[in-house]
Amino acid sequence: MRRRIADPLAAVNTGSYSPALRAGPWILVSGQGPLRPDGSVIDGDIATQTRATLHNIRRLVEAAGGSMDQVVQCTCYLHDIDAFSEFDIAYRAAFSEPYPTRTTVEAGLDGILVEIDAMAYLGDDR
Repeated sequence: MRRRIADPLAAVNTGSYSPALRAGPWILVSGQGPLRPDGSVIDGDIATQTRATLHNIRRLVEAAGGSMDQVVQCTCYLHDIDAFSEFDIAYRAAFSEPYPTRTTVEAGLDGILVEIDAMAYLGDDR
């Protein structure tokens, strides 16, 4: 069974996708960016935009009944891979060890510096 997850305080849904889905013990979060609930971009450097993006992920994971400690995988897209160090510092602050698995790539993002999708597992070891 799949259940759509949304949160009015997370970024607005801008296309034909669910912001997040709860499928059994899994929460799958679509790519989030540094957006306000009205869809406007939160300006700032890579650290500021990373914190805002992770805030949107946190809102969705919590709306589905989970926590950031249950995030097991993230895929991170950076406008400029040279900003990786600053990104990583902001990213690390959102998680505790053991950190989620992660892939980070440079991507042609339009108007934002970072986008992140995530998967959380709410199974047996909550």
